[in-house]
Amino acid sequence: MVLHRTAQAQDGVAFSLAVPSDLSFVGDAVDLAARHCDVGVLSQRRLQFNLRTALAEALANAIAYGNRHDPSKLVRIEVACRPDAVRIQVADDGLGFDPSQVPDPTTPEFLEREGGRGLFVLRHLVDTIEFNERGNCVCLVLRAG
Repeated sequence: MVLHRTAQAQDGVAFSLAVPSDLSFVGDAVDLAARHCDVGVLSQRRLQFNLRTALAEALANAIAYGNRHDPSKLVRIEVACRPDAVRIQVADDGLGFDPSQVPDPTTPEFLEREGGRGLFVLRHLVDTIEFNERGNCVCLVLRAG
C-alpha cells in the first residue's frame, strides 16, 4: 500500500492511496484514511462507523469484483477532507458495472440472495454516492454535521 501524496491546505486535507488487489490491505487502508480525516470534519461516530464501513465496503468490492483479486491490478483511493464534507473516490482497473442493474436486496424475491447488499449498505452510510459512466469508480460523500 502506498500513500501517494498528502497535502494540508486551509480548506482541509487531500491524499491518495494505491492499494494492491488483496483483501488483507483493506483494514490498513481504512485506518490510514480515517487517521488523515480526523480533522473535525465528521463527528466521531460518523468517522469511526460510517466512513470506515463505507470505505471498507467500497475497497473490498473494488478488489473482489472490479479487479477480481488480480495482484497485478491496483485500487486507487482519493480522499479530500474539507470543513463541510469528506469525499472519497475508489477506482479499480476492472471492466465496471451498471449500478442500476443491481437488485434491491430488501425486496422479497432477493432477500435470500447475496448480490446487492454492499451497494445497499453504501447508500445508507453516505450522503451521496455516484459512479462514473464505466462503473469502475465510485465517489462517496459524507457531509459534516
